Amino acid sequence: MAQRLMLTIVGCGDAFGSGGRLQTSFLAECAGQRWLIDCGATTMLGLNRAGIDPNSIATIVISHLHGDHFAGLVWWLLHGQHVGKRTAPLDVYGPPGIAARFAIAAEALFPGSTTIEPRFAMRFVELAEGRPQPIGQLTVTPFEVEHPSGAPTFALRFEIGHKVLAFSADTEWTDKLLGVCRGADLAILESFWFEGSPRYHMSWRTIEANLDRLAARRVLLTHMGEPMLARRAEVTDPRVILAEDGLVVSV
Repeated sequence: MAQRLMLTIVGCGDAFGSGGRLQTSFLAECAGQRWLIDCGATTMLGLNRAGIDPNSIATIVISHLHGDHFAGLVWWLLHGQHVGKRTAPLDVYGPPGIAARFAIAAEALFPGSTTIEPRFAMRFVELAEGRPQPIGQLTVTPFEVEHPSGAPTFALRFEIGHKVLAFSADTEWTDKLLGVCRGADLAILESFWFEGSPRYHMSWRTIEANLDRLAARRVLLTHMGEPMLARRAEVTDPRVILAEDGLVVSV
């Protein structure tokens, strides 16, 4: 039987909860390995809705250090300490400075949370532009894109077995996305607006004009703001899937 890559959309919303959607987080599974891509502040809620035990996830990869993409790590720490009683290590991969930003956020939201005796180790690994990072059978390669966050923002290309999963993160159009997405079985692309050029984000019209160049087999549109949600029914290209919280995609 052919190898499958499964993607569970834990949350696909923007930072503002447009359309009542949870913040960005995806659970990917392939070849017996699972990993979380981004961890917005509502991720624990999304996992609970989907019936997914956070303790079953050993790896989280963060694209950039905005709260709607990484702040859920704070609640992950508290859940592991006080609810899940986690003992297994959690490996968190992300941009330079991720460990320090996490500690600042955790102490601002829950003072003392990083100084208590930990039940489990949170191990932070910094990704580097263009350098493939092995994670078990998985390899992730970061590409710096156009979205200021106080640290590099990385689009991410995941390769495992014969499958490729691409993630644009948040960014305005850059030709670096061609290298991220080329030949991907699934490319997750942020589509904040339906048309126009939102600063540091993309619109559907921009993506549509570059679909052939991206050369991904399937495209999943995510991070949709109100202008995009209002017109999403106009997206009719058969290569394109519209993200919904809780949707499971198999490629």
